[in-house]
Amino acid sequence: MTDVGPRGLVAQAAATLAAAGVATPRVDAELLLGHVLRLDRGRLAARLVLDGPVAADDAAAFHALVERRAVREPLQHLTGVAPFRHVELAVGPGVFVPRPETEQVAQVAIDEAARVVAARGSAVVVDLCTGSGAIALAVATEVPGAAVHAVELDADAHAWAARNLAGSGVVLVRGDARTALHELDGTVDVVVSNPPYVPSDAVPRDPEVANHDPAVALYGLGADGLEVPRGVTAAAARLLRPGGLYVMEHAEVQDAAARAMVDAVGAFDAAATRDDLTGRPRMAVARKAPAPVED
Repeated sequence: MTDVGPRGLVAQAAATLAAAGVATPRVDAELLLGHVLRLDRGRLAARLVLDGPVAADDAAAFHALVERRAVREPLQHLTGVAPFRHVELAVGPGVFVPRPETEQVAQVAIDEAARVVAARGSAVVVDLCTGSGAIALAVATEVPGAAVHAVELDADAHAWAARNLAGSGVVLVRGDARTALHELDGTVDVVVSNPPYVPSDAVPRDPEVANHDPAVALYGLGADGLEVPRGVTAAAARLLRPGGLYVMEHAEVQDAAARAMVDAVGAFDAAATRDDLTGRPRMAVARKAPAPVED
């Protein structure tokens, strides 16, 4: 046993992480200690109140994780999991760590899928560039009656998605989001995507992102970062039925460009921008236009 209890360990770690520039040092310290001690947040809170000695091996393991977090290795890589809405995803090197702001993108897709299920009894949802499988799993978990398909091209990310989506009922395809799922053309109710959209010259400021998220999941190619999203948007136009909904995440500075990109396809009603939970413009939303009436 060590002379320092969990409260002291957390306090020391929080100071170390704060000095390293970690945005949430106390929370990260508690999550790392909970991971080492195999305690959820509630049981860890009780353990902090009781305090008492910590086994030397556990303290050593905790200190090692704190050192790695202090050099800005992502918290989720250290614990091996990332919470997303009502699910927990396995993550690690080679896959983009899902962010809280994407939960609102998923919410828009979930609301639409639930509306369609209520009206028709079932819905077809496609998640393009699924990464870890976060959005696809959220929809499948929260909308009974939704048939969910997910597409991922990168081999490493696909392996993580396969792990997370196993047993969920989601149909996972390894393929190019621009050309996959032709068998569903014109039948899909919701297409949702968090594609790579960062311009090549806009290196993220946070070391956790710049040094650890895979480049293939970040950079959208082209001067504006929207070359990959253009292909995804064209695929959405192909997949959706008339009246189907398209939801795509983008950077907060890309709202006008993203709307123009969607409108340029010519298959959608006018695109709109929706905010994330912090009030930032973070997604383009558009409905597939009705088929033209022939004379």
